Amino acid sequence: MSNDTRVAFYPGSFDPITNGHVNIVQRGLKIFDRVIIALAQNADKSALFSLEERQAMIREVFQDQPEVEVVVFTGLMVKAAESAGAPVVLRGLRGVTDFEYEFQLATMNKRLLPELETVFLMTERDNFHVSSKLVREVASLGGDVSGLVPALVDRALKRRFGA
Repeated sequence: MSNDTRVAFYPGSFDPITNGHVNIVQRGLKIFDRVIIALAQNADKSALFSLEERQAMIREVFQDQPEVEVVVFTGLMVKAAESAGAPVVLRGLRGVTDFEYEFQLATMNKRLLPELETVFLMTERDNFHVSSKLVREVASLGGDVSGLVPALVDRALKRRFGA
């Protein structure tokens, strides 16, 4: 990788990946040459989909975009971003409560690794209300989430919940 390649590190649990996440990546690619989607391996969180399932879904969603990479990390996100050669963290914001939390994270990350920058993209209007948690909840109750997630994720949710 040349030094002039602009790389962003997009961390999260993506359980599951939503259209909001996809939109942030697509818009991030207008700013960055590469976006690394970084799946956080968090033993404390019980996930609906395994790490391997989430990784496979994300890879399939972006299969035609070689500039999107999927990695798994444990431990401090700043160390993972640094190891990946990403000087920027990409984050999406849905609203004020997201901003407060993300501001705290960005401030701590800057303290831990001063050269790491954080770029926030506002979620587009159609995705303000979408979160992975809400998608899981609605899908588990038999609700239609087809417009909120990629088609392959919708199918996986239906299989998981027997719909």
